[in-house]
Amino acid sequence: METMWKTMLGVAGIVFATQAAAQITFYEGEGFRGRTFVADRIIDNFDGYGFNDRASSAIVDGGRWQVCEHARFEGQCVILQPGSYDSLAGMGMNNRISSVRPLDSNARYDYQTPAPLAAPTYEYRQRPNEQLYEVPVSSVRAVVGPPEQRCWMERQQVVEDRGGANVPGAIIGGILGGVLGHQIGGGRGRDVATAGGAVAGAAIGANTGRGGQVYDRDVQRCETVSGQVRPEYWDVTYSFRGIEHRAQFGAPPGPTITVNENGEPRG
Repeated sequence: METMWKTMLGVAGIVFATQAAAQITFYEGEGFRGRTFVADRIIDNFDGYGFNDRASSAIVDGGRWQVCEHARFEGQCVILQPGSYDSLAGMGMNNRISSVRPLDSNARYDYQTPAPLAAPTYEYRQRPNEQLYEVPVSSVRAVVGPPEQRCWMERQQVVEDRGGANVPGAIIGGILGGVLGHQIGGGRGRDVATAGGAVAGAAIGANTGRGGQVYDRDVQRCETVSGQVRPEYWDVTYSFRGIEHRAQFGAPPGPTITVNENGEPRG
């Protein structure tokens, strides 16, 4: 009997510890912004907590939770697993949640189970009951990606060389050129004309019959261009309580940002 009693106490303790570790945080705005409401137990009506039909995003820190659009778990319901949900609009629950309760890990329900974000994106989210401060931004630097290489194909005309010089043609051309040059002028001038004609004739004869095949082919061209126009992130500098801080944001900040008592960005 004593052994059974200890076993029952142990099981009850495990169940209680699991439920205590599980909690869900609702945010009034999308992207984990605005006023928060934390639930770590069954709440069958949000109306008494001033958060009825106000949740727009949520973070599940443990366990599975059933959220419903009406009090006492009536109307449309969905099950949220551990993870972050930056918007409840996609599951049709934006500003519609009125009740919530934790679920047994082995329970099976015929409810929609939306997938949470692939990775946590709420580093700067406001924690419940956290004191916040507005501080001015000192500087903002937009950081763009590295230069990229862009390549394309161009159609180009190519002449294929069929081989070396035409030796027989060069000999014949040289003889004919010399004969023609010998007929020009007289004396020393005739000798010069003869030699020039022989050289010119040889050059023409050497290239006779060398005309290559002309065809088109695709040629790859590349050039280096600057990084993408839209910045990858914004590097923000600000001072809080005499200490300079830096943070990276996915969008350009305004003249001020919200931080907690440690100077960490929020919201």
